[in-house]
Amino acid sequence: MSPRSASVNAELRRRSRERLLQATVDLVSERGYEATTLADIADRAGSARGLVSYYFPGKRQLLQSAVHRLMHMTLASSLEREPRTEDGRERLARAIDAVLGLAVEQPLLMRTHMAGILQAEGFVRCPEQQRLAALLRDTLARYGARDLDADYPLLRALLMGAVFAVLLPGAPMSPARLRAELFQRYGLDWELGSPPEGGRP
Repeated sequence: MSPRSASVNAELRRRSRERLLQATVDLVSERGYEATTLADIADRAGSARGLVSYYFPGKRQLLQSAVHRLMHMTLASSLEREPRTEDGRERLARAIDAVLGLAVEQPLLMRTHMAGILQAEGFVRCPEQQRLAALLRDTLARYGARDLDADYPLLRALLMGAVFAVLLPGAPMSPARLRAELFQRYGLDWELGSPPEGGRP
């Protein structure tokens, strides 16, 4: 049997890494962070335990990469859904709705993610985070932002703050109210994106 080519090996590694990331999202969403072990993740992904350590330095970094992948996939799907559009204002509205939607639909996962960012290890820059950042920067560029190096970190901070406010135990804010504030900040019409049921707050 001839040895596999470099491209085949690279694709197998990519798929293996993707399975680990998806297994992490699934398990942490089901059980929570503390109850999920790296061995559990490897088993769910059908991978050897050593592969987890090969790709990721620890569970916290693995979780951040997994959530960044989920955020990128969710954002990309929202931006490309029908009817497809190149309108920058519509695309920014969809981006805001996609991120707020994750906070509503995946509260345990997103709360765990936000808590991890505040730990000593801080914010993990990984390939998944870079893809997410590139998509958000492109969205801002289409919206008409003139200084992406300043405008992107501000949008990221505003979105993170909104997610935190939705998930704050004991004193959560209404996603519709936060959406209204973000839409006002960027001059977006309420009807853009995916307006929540029930209308304006």
